[in-house]
Amino acid sequence: MSEFLTWLSGLLAAVFPAFGPEAPPVYAGYVEGEYVHVAPLLTRQITAITVREGQAVAAGDLLFTLDDTRETAALRATQARLAAAIATLHNLETGSRDEEIAVISASLEQALAEQVLARSNLARSQSLFERDIVTTARVDTDSAALERANGQVSQLRAQLEVAQLPARSEQVAAARATADAVAAEVDQAQSALDDLTVTAPVGGVVDTLYYDTGEVASTGRSVLSLLPPNAFTVMFYVPEPDRMSFALGQDLDLSCSGCAQGLVATITRLDSDPQYTPPVIYSREERARLVFRAEAMVQGDAILLPGQPVTLMRPLAQP
Repeated sequence: MSEFLTWLSGLLAAVFPAFGPEAPPVYAGYVEGEYVHVAPLLTRQITAITVREGQAVAAGDLLFTLDDTRETAALRATQARLAAAIATLHNLETGSRDEEIAVISASLEQALAEQVLARSNLARSQSLFERDIVTTARVDTDSAALERANGQVSQLRAQLEVAQLPARSEQVAAARATADAVAAEVDQAQSALDDLTVTAPVGGVVDTLYYDTGEVASTGRSVLSLLPPNAFTVMFYVPEPDRMSFALGQDLDLSCSGCAQGLVATITRLDSDPQYTPPVIYSREERARLVFRAEAMVQGDAILLPGQPVTLMRPLAQP
């Protein structure tokens, strides 16, 4: 008898759709990709882009390189200063010879010449700045160069005095500290040079190239974007009458044209403010026009495309 009633109710539902159980509501949405935008830390000219749009890359793969002329020169300069600092420390620890004193004296003469040149450059920049020919940045650069030259002269004079006197423990400690400081500057210069070789922070597919080789990439401006695998978010809108029946962490069945069966998306965001709000809400009919934006993260390995329309609904097992 129960089988007959089941058959009869199914027949009535087929002939009279309103007779059967009410179909669960569905919600239309679309897929958004969670892109990773790769930007340089320094403003430099792009010397090479080693990937193309649509190419798959792994984390650590080379993406592009920037002009490293200045950073390479700065690294060589700091390495030379480190060698000099280590030599000075060695001289203090073992006792200086006449030949070593002569080397320091020659370095001091060179530093004095560089100091004169730096002072001349600063005076010229200040004169040009007063006539609005150069910018303040040029004056600041030349001023910093003079300060470095002054510091180099002071350091070499101190080294010469130390070389001509019996070494004391305090002098050795000071020389060791100087060597450590210069070693830190070498690490900093090496880091700046390494920053000009940009690698992929994550694996994925190169989605868009925003620059070409030879163009100048600005600090913080994306040179390209990556789309990691399974980095998809579904955007959809919930009508006001259904808003209270949704919650963060709730699973929804997801379907789309050409998609695999059994896809599930988990709600990760529910806006508290409605979109498309009518100017004035006086009645229940007007309130029903409110919709709330929501987001859901797709679970598992789903083959989706950004911008692809999808349909969401509650699983039949949920109320």
